[in-house]
Amino acid sequence: MTLNEVNGVKVIMPRIDRTWVDQIIVVDGGSTDGTIEWAKENGYELYVQKQRGFRHAYTEVWPQVTGDVVITFSPDGNSVPELIPDLIEKMKDGNDMVIASRYLGDAKSDDDDIVTAFGNWLFTHTVNFLHGGHYTDVMVIYRAYRKNMAYELGLDREDAHALPEKLFGTNISWEPLLSVRAAKAKLRIAEIPGDEPARIGGERKLQVLRWGAAFYFQFIRELWFWRPANK
Repeated sequence: MTLNEVNGVKVIMPRIDRTWVDQIIVVDGGSTDGTIEWAKENGYELYVQKQRGFRHAYTEVWPQVTGDVVITFSPDGNSVPELIPDLIEKMKDGNDMVIASRYLGDAKSDDDDIVTAFGNWLFTHTVNFLHGGHYTDVMVIYRAYRKNMAYELGLDREDAHALPEKLFGTNISWEPLLSVRAAKAKLRIAEIPGDEPARIGGERKLQVLRWGAAFYFQFIRELWFWRPANK
């Protein structure tokens, strides 16, 4: 997932061994800093999204994913590439989703400030309390999961996101809702510790108040809004 991240991709992407995975797609939100050109020059499959926002990037590119497991990854420096093989091995144990948790064991986030650290703590404990999760990190983008979970859990549906986005005037991603609905569906979920280094260049896209409010609205609404198909 990229948006004006040319400094990050130049440092991070060469650390990814292309033999680890079957496909790498750079999903770009309309970069103007050379990110798109760099991806093309270095032979990466590129998709430039048509609608703004993380979730639209996912829903638009999902049909182009050829594998049965997806690893969502941020090349801005926050995601450590060397953890990719660990995520893959943990998926081979039969898990539906494996999260690279910033708060498991000795893992730490160098990108957190006091507000985001508290927010992540609050969101994680809320999801665990309301929806029976056992997470240490419900928000992080860096995770591996079955491709079909996006459809099984209705993450691709407009009604999963449209109301909170309208209420709080923002575009949100689907990782928090993925965490909620995976817990509600009692899927097999594991975590590995994964540090979050400071980002490399670019601008932080985080909208603390709007995203936080929209996600918390989703957490509460999920108490009655969605049920797994087998329930």
